[in-house]
Amino acid sequence: MKNHEELYEFDNEKRTKFGTASRLICGVDEAGRGPLAGAVFAAAVILPEGAIIEGLNDSKKLTEKKREALFTEITEKAIAYAITQASVEEIEELNILQAAMLAMKRAVEALHIKPDYALIDGDKTPSLEIPSEAVIKGDATSASIAAASILAKVARDRDMLELAKLYPQYNFDKHKGYGTKLHYEALKEHGISEIHRKSFLKKIL
Repeated sequence: MKNHEELYEFDNEKRTKFGTASRLICGVDEAGRGPLAGAVFAAAVILPEGAIIEGLNDSKKLTEKKREALFTEITEKAIAYAITQASVEEIEELNILQAAMLAMKRAVEALHIKPDYALIDGDKTPSLEIPSEAVIKGDATSASIAAASILAKVARDRDMLELAKLYPQYNFDKHKGYGTKLHYEALKEHGISEIHRKSFLKKIL
């Protein structure tokens, strides 16, 4: 785990890696590979060089309140950002890894400014038109990836809160679709809905 300053140093090194000209880099991350229901989300963020966002960190290490506050600051300070998703149907058709790759590819392509380089959280990269690099534990290594992780996580949580209104019997507002005891109890009582990932629920089926 890098400290706050090192997150920005990592990105600055990538900006100048191939010469003195500073490049536009985007951080890319996804949220929602593990849940039993809902889409998988992804975000791409281009932060301006020199921008400091206090408290930036891996979204999983932040409280919901802190993520919401950082979401606002990131979207205000970013040169460009995009939030996209791959649907439950695409997860079922492709598998969750390929659906996450698709969501990340969509996020990069949705940026209104084309970056020069992409930093992707994890050990794999989607197929992109620009050079990219996989960064293991990237959301704890790169400021841009950390920012993307927060946008993706907040966007997905907000989506699950909306789905909770449509499917109140599953308590999505409490577990966001993850496989908690409460969620499994609801599945046993009410069955599987169209927004559940059936390939994740083979034992129940």
